Parts: sequence; C-alpha cells; structure tokens
Amino acid sequence: MTETKRIFIDGQDGTTGLGIRERLATRHDVTVVEIPADRKKDADAKREAMREADLVILCLPDAAAIESVQAARGLDVRVIDASTAHRTAPGWAYGMPELSPETRHRIREARFVANPGCYPTGFLLAVRPLVDAQILPADYPVAVHALSGYSGGGKKLIASFAEHEAAYPGNRDWTAMPYSLTSTHKHVPEMQAFAGLSHPPIFCPSVGDYYQGMLVSVPLHARLLRKKTSLEGIHGVLAERYTGERFVRVMPLGGGDALIGGRLSPTPCNGTNDVQIFVFGDDEYPLLVARLDNLGKGASGAAVQNLNLMLGFDEAAGL
Repeated sequence: MTETKRIFIDGQDGTTGLGIRERLATRHDVTVVEIPADRKKDADAKREAMREADLVILCLPDAAAIESVQAARGLDVRVIDASTAHRTAPGWAYGMPELSPETRHRIREARFVANPGCYPTGFLLAVRPLVDAQILPADYPVAVHALSGYSGGGKKLIASFAEHEAAYPGNRDWTAMPYSLTSTHKHVPEMQAFAGLSHPPIFCPSVGDYYQGMLVSVPLHARLLRKKTSLEGIHGVLAERYTGERFVRVMPLGGGDALIGGRLSPTPCNGTNDVQIFVFGDDEYPLLVARLDNLGKGASGAAVQNLNLMLGFDEAAGL
C-alpha cells in the first residue's frame, strides 16, 4: 500500500492553489497540511507546516516565494515553486516532464522543481522538438503570439474584468487586449533558455474577455530554417516526439475536426491537463499552435503532475 504523503500549499487561496486543492481533494494517497486562516501569513506557522510536510507547493508572488524557499532549505522537505522566481535558477529542475528525454528523471530526483509558466508550456512543447531536430536554428528570430483567458492574470485581473462587466454590461471594449507593450514579459527568459535559443523571442501576449483557455502561436519562415523541411515533415517530428505521452497530443495536420468554420477556439482543453499541438500553414510559411488550459497544464495541473513524479505516484493521478 502506498504511503500517504503530506502536502503543504503555501498560497492555497489563489487561482493556482485552489486548482491544486481541487485536484488533490478526492485522493487518498495525500493529505493537505492546514494552518489556521488567521496565521496564513505567519512565518512561524508556515515553517511548522513545512516541517510536517513531505512536499511544499508555493503559489506565491516571486518575492514571497524566495522567502519561503529560504525557510524550506533548512528542513527535510521538497519544493515545487509555481512562481517565476526560480525557473532559470541554478539547482532547480524545470518542471516540464515532456521537454526532453532526461527531464522526467530530473524531476523525480529533484528537491527543488520550478513549475513552468502557462505561455512557455505551449511555446516550448511546440518549438523545442524542432530545435532538437536541428530544423529550427538557435539564432532563429522567433516571434510568439498568444491569447489567454483573464484568469491567467490572477485575482486582480479577474476582479478587474468582473468590475468592468458589472459597470458596463455587454460592453465589448475588452474582447481582446494585447499587453506587455512597453516591457519584456516575465516568461521570456524561460522561453529562451529551455527552447535552446541564442536570442530572446519576440513575445506578443493578449488577454481575452473569457475566463480560461489559451492559444500560443509561432509562425515560421521555411527559408530561414536550418533544414529544408515540408509541413508534413514538421508535423512528423512533433508526432514522433510525443508518441506515448499522456498529456501532449499532436493533432491531425491542418487541424481536422478541431476547427470551427476554419477557426480555432482557445477553450476545448479547459478542465484537463492536456496540450494539443497543431501544424497549419504551408511549406513556405508553417504555423505552430499550442492549445491548453492556462489553469491546467499551464499551472495547477502541471504542479500536480510534478508532485506525482516527485513522490512516486502515477504521473496522471488526480489529472
């Protein structure tokens, strides 16, 4: 019989923390370590909860996550950090099991695992196999266009959309809005590092007036690729890479039945830990698109998948 493991979620009231709790709620192989509501920001209470736990999941802003990691270092506990703080930090395993053949083993053995960002998850699963196959050169001028539901912005953005809708019912000004227009998005360093690119990609994210679901698109110029490759060849590389993976599916070339009147919805993966990879376009201008739930494989689902690997459970437990 599998030993029950104790999990402490630091920041369990945010969107990622709530999603993790939901995925663990019906399981009998884990228990969640609780602290009183009035002591959730008490450093001593959190340290005691960490001491009781086998694994801690941090669902905190970057600065708070760094503080919690320092507290955990002196204890016999493993850590998953869902913030941006440690994704490219030395000594941390990057928590995307499907990224490369050795990544799953690293996660299993690691004490510290950084949960990937939602946008990088779609981007890396689409692009990294082409870099590894030496089709996409490391110095390729990568551009990324992405659309996410507003839940990706956390409590503040969720409240902002709710307030706007209450004040202006039916107003469509917020249908889709590009953002990070004057600065580099915080996800870019991990996108560059784990894709194996020599230059940061140009990243153009947008937030849509819907709750969750995400599309990450990467257009390519065939003339700039390292190898002369057809659209079918690109699709074949991706399909071979993810053969046998439970949560990554390469869809039929051109999208097949996934398209609605020639259009692609961002929401069909909602409520799952799945990522769907599409190849569109033609031999001259291939287009890669990844579809996922920004709260699933893009956040809470990925954390639970990593938890399962680290604690020796079935990788899909609770997912």
